[in-house]
Amino acid sequence: MQSLKTRFAPTPSGLLHPGNGLSFIITWVLARAAGASILLRIDDLDEQRRRQAYVEDIFYTLDWLGLDYDEGPAGVDDFLAHWSQRSRMDLYRQALGRLRHTTDGLYACRCTHRQLQASAVQKGIYAGSCRRAGLSLDLPEVAWRLHVPEETRLWCRGWGGAADQYLSPASLMGDFVVRKKDGDPAYQLSSVVDDLHFGVTAVVRGMDLLPSTAAQLYLASVLKEDVFLQLRFFHHPLLLDGAGEKLSKSQGAGSLQAWREAGHSPARLLDTAARWLGLTQPAGGLSSATALLALLKAERSVAADNLQK
Repeated sequence: MQSLKTRFAPTPSGLLHPGNGLSFIITWVLARAAGASILLRIDDLDEQRRRQAYVEDIFYTLDWLGLDYDEGPAGVDDFLAHWSQRSRMDLYRQALGRLRHTTDGLYACRCTHRQLQASAVQKGIYAGSCRRAGLSLDLPEVAWRLHVPEETRLWCRGWGGAADQYLSPASLMGDFVVRKKDGDPAYQLSSVVDDLHFGVTAVVRGMDLLPSTAAQLYLASVLKEDVFLQLRFFHHPLLLDGAGEKLSKSQGAGSLQAWREAGHSPARLLDTAARWLGLTQPAGGLSSATALLALLKAERSVAADNLQK
């Protein structure tokens, strides 16, 4: 039986915000409660947006939250030398080559960002403008998209108390990019390849990434990577700003660095994580991630006992 393994997978494209911290906490608590190991995987394919200060912030944030991990870089220098996604480019290119030679659903797309926004069926869903254009995959400045048939349904296994469910990648994501116009692998492909490479078996992510889960399950099915289809997922709620929009580093969401510099503790994040996990928060709140873990273990143990009665 394959051992449980999950990951932290931040992107060093900005300072981490409270939503990132909550995702870290939930990942850590569910992993430690289940006896799973944790990988720190920093997704840095976008080198233009990566900054050393953003990579450093990941390590500072995990330390401030009191969260450890079992595999991954020990610090910035170790990350850049041994763990950057750039060191796995051959794996991504091999996957792209397999797609090119084993599926007829791959096609070239030359749509600009403005054209994509103007023609989208709904936000984030590609209209399929280039699907029948017959453009060569070898043309410069074209992205590679994978066609997703409308009838596709995929089984998504839940983890950490989340229910199993069917997902429709066509309605959630549509035809998605697997290789960007600059020739680099796109997020959906690199994430699947990385999770397979590192033996990840469970993933915690926000509800905003449910479409990505659907796309990645479909990509794995096309690549015939049955192991990936057995992954378990926990999709947590999103922390919203005052306008009801999700927090975003690119939109300048308040950073956890600012929280640390102001002398705040992670208590607010721990209390929110407890609520999202359906736990009864103690009157005095939670002081640490280990206290939240103890609460989770206690309440889920009682629930399990009740189910057996």
